[in-house]
Amino acid sequence: MRLAVASVLLAFLAGCGTPGADLFVAERSGSVPGAALRMRVIDDGQVVCNGKTHNLGSHDLIKAREAVRDISVQAKVDTNLPPGHPTIMRFRIRTQDGTVEFSDTSRGQPKGFYEAAELIRTIAIGACHLPR
Repeated sequence: MRLAVASVLLAFLAGCGTPGADLFVAERSGSVPGAALRMRVIDDGQVVCNGKTHNLGSHDLIKAREAVRDISVQAKVDTNLPPGHPTIMRFRIRTQDGTVEFSDTSRGQPKGFYEAAELIRTIAIGACHLPR
């Protein structure tokens, strides 16, 4: 009996400390200073910006989950919208469903793309303490 209890306890403890799953990985590039960004948003409330880990507030975590849902249809077909002119920012967002690519001036963007770009900027400035 003790062996069974110990086995269950060890199995439970082995699951502790397991890293959370990625919600999305975003790459942002552009023609303005501070545009370059690689952001990994993790479902455990962490965000990694340009290699540095930060805590993500619950509001932004909820928004990140919503953003992933909002772009899931386009991600499943790997949507890549060509940039318009002039382009200031370009985004590549990878989720478990697939990838979307677009710029701030891409034609035909769904609302979810605009919201994802805004969320990336909000997290970069807030949780990651970046200038943009």
